[in-house]
Amino acid sequence: MARSPLTLAASITAALPGAGVVGVAELTENGAGRFDTAVARLDDGREVVVRTPADDDSAAELAAESRALHALTPGVRALLPFRVPEVLGEAGSGAARVLVVELLDGYRVDPAHLPKGSGFATAIGGALAAVHALPPSIVRTDGLPVQTPDQIRDEVTRLLDRAEATRRVPGVLIERWRRAVEVDDLWRFEAAVVLGGATSASFLMSEDDTATVTGLLDWGGLSVGDPATDLRWLASAPTAAEDVYAGYVADASRAPDGLLRERARMYAELEFVKWLVHGHDNGRPEVVADAVALLEALSDGVAGDDIVPEARPDVDAALAYAHLIPASSAKPVDTSMQTDAYDPQMVSLFLSAERDRQSAASAPDFGLAGLREPEEQATAPIDMAGWESLGGDSSAPGTPGDEAPAAERSVTDTPADATPKSAPSADSIDDEDLRDEAQRATRAALRRWGATGGDDTRVGQGV
Repeated sequence: MARSPLTLAASITAALPGAGVVGVAELTENGAGRFDTAVARLDDGREVVVRTPADDDSAAELAAESRALHALTPGVRALLPFRVPEVLGEAGSGAARVLVVELLDGYRVDPAHLPKGSGFATAIGGALAAVHALPPSIVRTDGLPVQTPDQIRDEVTRLLDRAEATRRVPGVLIERWRRAVEVDDLWRFEAAVVLGGATSASFLMSEDDTATVTGLLDWGGLSVGDPATDLRWLASAPTAAEDVYAGYVADASRAPDGLLRERARMYAELEFVKWLVHGHDNGRPEVVADAVALLEALSDGVAGDDIVPEARPDVDAALAYAHLIPASSAKPVDTSMQTDAYDPQMVSLFLSAERDRQSAASAPDFGLAGLREPEEQATAPIDMAGWESLGGDSSAPGTPGDEAPAAERSVTDTPADATPKSAPSADSIDDEDLRDEAQRATRAALRRWGATGGDDTRVGQGV
């Protein structure tokens, strides 16, 4: 530690004027030497954490941490099922920045030691899901970084270009990552609030009755981006990865995209690339040598393996297994005409038939209701024009200019096979004879159309 705990305790008074420090001790935060950290006890009984950056790079991280914690208002914190450190005071800037936050109780577990099963792993997965469910507006309002899927994809492409320019990355890895970048489905995800650099060690755990997450540290990478970035650390926790994913899916407010784990795996591999580029750009050969060794080991481990398999399940693959699906016992359902893929000519035929049916139903009865068949067997309506004059009004006209008696018209209009053996004279015809003659004419007309009267009526089948 570059600064002793006593030096850090003295800096607390600059961030918290009037505060009295009654005790101080070293605090290890697994920060890889990026920060100088101590825990102090104040005269009012509070325990606080004081941190200062170790160099200019970590100074930017500490500034981002302070900004993110200020963005987490009491309303936002109420949405989380765990506690978040509260900023009590800060002073200075750059490498001289001092940040004082409250101390949260709990212990942390490194990814390599995270046990599998429903416990720590599922609790951490659920805590990550709670972070990703936060409204993105809290990030946008405070001007924190916001990235879209396309921007993240372009950023990965630029990183690969820089890595390839060093000529130190195995070609099989470059090809592997570029193939993944070209897969459009891999980048179809919904951006969410993310931590950016969280691991299992970022979570404070408690184990009373059950394993629970009591707090979350490391908010410096708070932004809107790819949820998979918060799961890339699972590459170093292989035994617990499945359970973390299970806890994440169980508590997620929305279904994760289908290739979330593939992107998380890719981001984990690209950490070696970032390490290489960092060493190359800063002229640190020892860092470059370390990164190259990691990349060569990775190349041997993923030989012949793609991040996104080329033979992904599709419709054809699903149909190939259709014979394994048991047949349904339900009656088949007629789905014809239930889509917009129809034949216009067939539709016009259906409409024409419907109009004919309605016309037949609305035709005048003429007292022949007993001669009609059910609606579904009806033929075209019969033209009964002029027959009503046979009902008894001898003065009713027949055709224009025709002054013949009604009896003469009925006999003349009657088909040949319906002509009576002895036609009565006009003087002897009375009303009853007219009614009988009309009935005979009606039956003859129906025979002409292929039907017979009585109980054995058959329509459209001939006699």
